[in-house]
Amino acid sequence: MNHKEVAEQLVSLLGGKDNVVSATHCATRLRLVIDDESQIDKAAIEELDGVKGAFSSSGQFQIIFGTGTVNKVFTHFGPMVGASLEEEENDKSVSHKDAAKSKMNPLARFARTLSNIFVPIIPAIVAAGMLMGLLGLMNTYNWVDPESGIFVMLDMFSSASFIILPILIGFSAAKEFGGNTYLGAVIGGIMTHPNLLNPWGLSDAKPETLDFLGFGVEMLGYQGTVIPVLLTVYVMAKMEQGFRKIVPNAIDLLLTPFLTVIFTGFVALLVVGPLGRTLGNGLTSVLGVVYDTAGPIAGLIFGGLYSTIVLTGVHHSFHAIEAELLNVGGNYLLPIWAMANVAQGGATIAVFFKTKNKKTKEIALPAGISAFLGITEPAIFGVNLKYRRPFIGAAIGGALGGAYVVFTKVMANGIGLTGLPMFAIAQDPINYGIGCLIAIGGSIIATLLLGWNEDTK
Repeated sequence: MNHKEVAEQLVSLLGGKDNVVSATHCATRLRLVIDDESQIDKAAIEELDGVKGAFSSSGQFQIIFGTGTVNKVFTHFGPMVGASLEEEENDKSVSHKDAAKSKMNPLARFARTLSNIFVPIIPAIVAAGMLMGLLGLMNTYNWVDPESGIFVMLDMFSSASFIILPILIGFSAAKEFGGNTYLGAVIGGIMTHPNLLNPWGLSDAKPETLDFLGFGVEMLGYQGTVIPVLLTVYVMAKMEQGFRKIVPNAIDLLLTPFLTVIFTGFVALLVVGPLGRTLGNGLTSVLGVVYDTAGPIAGLIFGGLYSTIVLTGVHHSFHAIEAELLNVGGNYLLPIWAMANVAQGGATIAVFFKTKNKKTKEIALPAGISAFLGITEPAIFGVNLKYRRPFIGAAIGGALGGAYVVFTKVMANGIGLTGLPMFAIAQDPINYGIGCLIAIGGSIIATLLLGWNEDTK
């Protein structure tokens, strides 16, 4: 395909460069904030060479090209609409997140905020989860002595991400909340200080109680926790912004960080931290009760509805919940989401074999493979949702697979990976694999039975 020509056609079909408020891209899609979406010729855009689908969601008009292709198109498209290839070089690109958020409802905005915080951290948690899986295999099949040097060091490597998780979240959350990222990391460091008892991996140890002006402060650390540091860094960012308004510029560099760390540190250990811990424990307890009580029915419902939740953008908020679940034995939500994702791939493959539309066939196969690897947008928006009934077929397959993985209590050691890559962090790879086969097979059969109407031209 001629990437420059496609970019030029896109600008015209989007209503001209002045109609594009801001532009950026992710791994598979152009993400555009549009001034007036009524000027967009969506049908013509979907017929462009290389386009796998187009849709409006979360305050953005998104055009699916696929991995690799989207970068090449944006190389030409970005300069045409005034968006730099490097976000920091151009205000139009820098303001993209704010422009997109301004078009979202409050719930979608909240979900997007959590997504912006946790997506950059996912590689660290994925690496830790894969190491935990490797350690589990070593221990189960006696590959090495648990007291050997290699096992001890790998155990250190696997737990490091969770021990310093508040620091990682502190840095990322401060950036999202408008605070100094390094002060956010410092607050995370305070909450994981060596003087606080590390609860990671400890069950019977009891923390000391420190007397502070007549108040008892439990000297328990926040390693591996999520909600306490999120709340604390939010407070920190607001405090920092407040201090910067009243502190004279001449001493701002010295006094603002000093006051921010002192006041936020006290707030973290005395109020927000304990409150956040209580909220986090309450959330995981409620989810645990639902998981243990409803069992496969919960998996059936969540697996069937997850792809619909993806359409709203609210699924981005699940990363925070999943990270919290890792403290209580494993992430039992991720295998359910994975079933929904591979089911979208199964429905798309069914469309590929039955459709007579040449463009649909060209899109369906790579979109299905992409869904099996955990990237579902091409399958959902490029094929299944477009014809509606395949989307319903995928929901049926996801429900069946979700019920199975809950019934067999499949859990994951991390977040972010679904589809085939999740085998690396699945605690029970065999039952996870069976669940995938059920989800894919169920979605293929359901899609073929439901059928769909399409223009074969």
